[in-house]
Amino acid sequence: MAKVTVKIPTPLRSFAGGAGELPVEGDTVGALVHRVAELHPGLKRHLFTPEGRLRNFVTLYLNDKDVRYLDRDKTPVKDGDVVAIVPAIAGGARSSAPSRAAGPTGPGVPASSASLSTDDLLRYSRHILLPEVGLAGQKRLREAKVLIVGAGGLGSPTSMYLAAAGVGEIGLVDFDAVDLSNLQRQVLYTTPDVGRPKLTVAKERLEALNPGVRVVAHEERLSSENAFDVLRPYHVIVDGTDNFPTRYLVNDASVLLGKPNVYGSVYRFEGQVSVFDAKRGPCYRCLYPEPPPPDLVPSCAEAGVLGVLPGLVGMLQATETVKLLLGVGEPLIGRLVLYDALTLTFRELHLQKNPECVICSPTATQKTLIDYPAFCGVPTPGATPSGPKVPEITPEALEAELGSGEPPLLLDVREPEEWALGHLPGAQLIPKGELLEHVDELTRAREVVLYCRSGSRSGQSARQLLTLGFTNVKSLKGGINAWSDAIDPTIPKY
Repeated sequence: MAKVTVKIPTPLRSFAGGAGELPVEGDTVGALVHRVAELHPGLKRHLFTPEGRLRNFVTLYLNDKDVRYLDRDKTPVKDGDVVAIVPAIAGGARSSAPSRAAGPTGPGVPASSASLSTDDLLRYSRHILLPEVGLAGQKRLREAKVLIVGAGGLGSPTSMYLAAAGVGEIGLVDFDAVDLSNLQRQVLYTTPDVGRPKLTVAKERLEALNPGVRVVAHEERLSSENAFDVLRPYHVIVDGTDNFPTRYLVNDASVLLGKPNVYGSVYRFEGQVSVFDAKRGPCYRCLYPEPPPPDLVPSCAEAGVLGVLPGLVGMLQATETVKLLLGVGEPLIGRLVLYDALTLTFRELHLQKNPECVICSPTATQKTLIDYPAFCGVPTPGATPSGPKVPEITPEALEAELGSGEPPLLLDVREPEEWALGHLPGAQLIPKGELLEHVDELTRAREVVLYCRSGSRSGQSARQLLTLGFTNVKSLKGGINAWSDAIDPTIPKY
C-alpha cells in the first residue's frame, strides 16, 4: 500500500484531533478517506452520507487535481501523493480544538490579567470564538507592541488590520506627506489628505478605527543612529520599506535586538512575504547577502505597481504578525512566499540559514549598524557622486534654451510607460538602459539635455555620456516633476 498524506481542512480539524494532515496508507483515494474516517470517527458524518457515499459538498483532490475528473474514489495513489479534503464553507465554523493561544513561539508579549470590557467582548467576538485566540489571546494582542517601518502601500493595510485586530500599540515610522499618486494603493489616505503629513492622518484613521489602540508616530527617517532606540520597545517589526538601505537597516537592527522581522515587498505585479527571525531561522541577509546596484532595480515610482498588490502583501504581513504575537500556527520562518498577481499563483521556497552570514551566524563579523546608503551604493544626501560632475539646468533655463535659435537635443531617459504619462515637447525617448546602444546617434557638437522623473536617472545617464567623451551634457534639475511645478502644470506628476 502507498504511503500518502491526507490534508485536513480547518473546519474539520477538531474532529481529527486538531491535525492539519494525517499520514495514511492505502491504494486508492476512496480507501484513504475511509481509513481517515476509521481513525477519527467524528469525521465520518461530515464526509459520508448514512449510505456511505461521499457527501456532495465535499471534494477530493489528488496532488491538486479533482478526482471527479480522474477515476473518482477509485483513483489510484502512490507513495508521496497528497490527498486534500476540500469541503464547502460559509463564513466560519465552530471548533472544539484545544486553545493554543499565547503559545511558546510568541515573541515575549506579556500576559494580561485585566478583563476585557463589554465593548471589547463584542468588538473582538469573532476572535474570541477561535480556540487559537480566545480571551487569553485577545488580551495578549492588547499588550502587544508592533512597529511598522513605512506608512505607504504595505504599511497602510498592515496597520489597519493590526488596529482592527486589537494590537495595543502600533508604532509607525515615516516622514512623507500624502501625495495624490499615493492614493492608487495607500488605502489609509483619502483625497482631502493630500499634502498632510502621513503620520498625522494615519494616527487619526487608526484610532478612529479602534479607539482602544495607541498609535505612536515616529516622524523621522530611520537611520543607524536612531534605529535601536526606535525598534527596542516593540515585540515585532514589520518591514514596509521601499528602498534597500532601510531594508538592510531594519534587518540588521532586528537581528541585533533579537526581534522577528515580518518582511514584504512588491514590484509591478509580484510580491514577496517572509518572516526573518534569526533566533529560529535565516535573516534577510541570508537570502540576499548584498543589495543590487542602485540603478538596476527601479522603484515603484519608476516601474509602477498594481494598486491592489500591496494590499494583499500587507494583509499577509498582518496575518504573520498576529500569528507571531499569539504564538499560533506556523510562521513563515525559513520560508519565502512569492505571489504573482497576473497568474494568481503562490509559490513557496524554503530558505536556509547562511552559516557564514555576517550578521546572524555564529561567526558573524558585524556587531553593530553600518552606513547603509554606502553599503547599498546610494549617495548620502549632500555627498559628491563618483565620476565626472554633471552640470544641471533648471526648468526655467531649459525653457529659455528650447525657445532659442539653437535648442539642445532633449533626451527622455524614462521608460515608455512613463513617457505615455506626459513628456516635454520635442523630446526624444531613449530609456536609460538603452542609452549606450544609441550613443552613435548623438552628435557631440550639440548640447544634450537629459531628463527623467526627478533627476536621478538623468544624472547617471549624463555621467555615462561625459565618461564617453561628450562635453556639452546637462541634466534637468528635479526632472519632469520640477518642470511640471515651474513651467507646465498640465504635465502630470507621479
